[in-house]
Amino acid sequence: MFSHIQKMDKVLAGAAILLAAFGIVELVAMAYGGRISATQEYKQIIALGIGVIAMTFMSFLDYRVFKNNSYAVVLLYVAAVFFLGILLLVGHQARGLTGAFKIGEFAFAPVEMIKIVVALLLAKYFSVRHVEIYRWFHVIISFIYVAIPAGLVLLQPDLGSALVLLGLWIGILFFARISKKQVALLLVTGLLFTGVSWVYLMKDYQKERIATFVNPYNDPQGVGYNAIQSMIAVGSGGMFGKGLGYGSQVQLGFLPEAHTDFMFASIAEEFGFVGILIIFVLLVTIFWRITRIALDAENNFARLFCAAMIILIAVEFIINMGMNVGIMPVIGIPFPFLSYGGSSVLMLFIGLGIVQSIKVRSA
Repeated sequence: MFSHIQKMDKVLAGAAILLAAFGIVELVAMAYGGRISATQEYKQIIALGIGVIAMTFMSFLDYRVFKNNSYAVVLLYVAAVFFLGILLLVGHQARGLTGAFKIGEFAFAPVEMIKIVVALLLAKYFSVRHVEIYRWFHVIISFIYVAIPAGLVLLQPDLGSALVLLGLWIGILFFARISKKQVALLLVTGLLFTGVSWVYLMKDYQKERIATFVNPYNDPQGVGYNAIQSMIAVGSGGMFGKGLGYGSQVQLGFLPEAHTDFMFASIAEEFGFVGILIIFVLLVTIFWRITRIALDAENNFARLFCAAMIILIAVEFIINMGMNVGIMPVIGIPFPFLSYGGSSVLMLFIGLGIVQSIKVRSA
């Protein structure tokens, strides 16, 4: 057991834990200032603890179970899709979104589970078919695997998570080395799908968010309010910030959802550029260590899953940061590891646990 733990990538684990702990520090300040309940703070600490335990447990599980056993991956996929379907019938609704099962004070969002499962499924699919990626059949089948859960997520309606799943699929295709012709055709198809989605699939409030992000001051008291307050928070932090618990946008309640969608802006206001720099350093460290593990991996499945984890974290990070600085519409994506949300933290650590399993068995 000791030798196993010695082989784990402690730098990767430490960077992820520190990033999550940084978010908890900000949650403590919000709870102290009365912006959130102390229960939320405690639940995030519990989620982090369980996440670290789950990461360690998954590192002991041989990742080759997923590589060599298609039934295991398919079973996980079917179960995750089933949970998404049942969620629409009996899930807890909050802010117009049916996104989680709620049991007492705790909630679980299946969409966070499906992200990791889809990463496993795509890694499995392309690890044995990457030499035939030129065949459109494989591109279409892989898209169907993603489209089914993405469609259920859109019904919640959660546009942000559906885009994350789509981004994960596109990223994996690039790592599987699709041709330039396929890229061009996918871009055209994507544009057509965007047009159809705008007309038939998107809710009115989602259209308003996308239309308003170009100039949030067109509706400063309505749809543009969140983006404006977030930009004010980010811009007012300066070099060292206003101090933990002293951010006016955060502590006076001007910044909505400061603990979830706008955690990045909250930290920018109270910790300034230094806080943002710490976040970036920790994220780059996570990307660097996963990349090292991928390069040392002994098979395509391991390399593709590591790539999928990088893509997943990067897509969520880019969308969330874009929301916070006003260059992307507000579509409800948490900042990976940092934002409040036990389901997200837990499943990301489980994904890192599989990466750790790859590291241990490649050493």
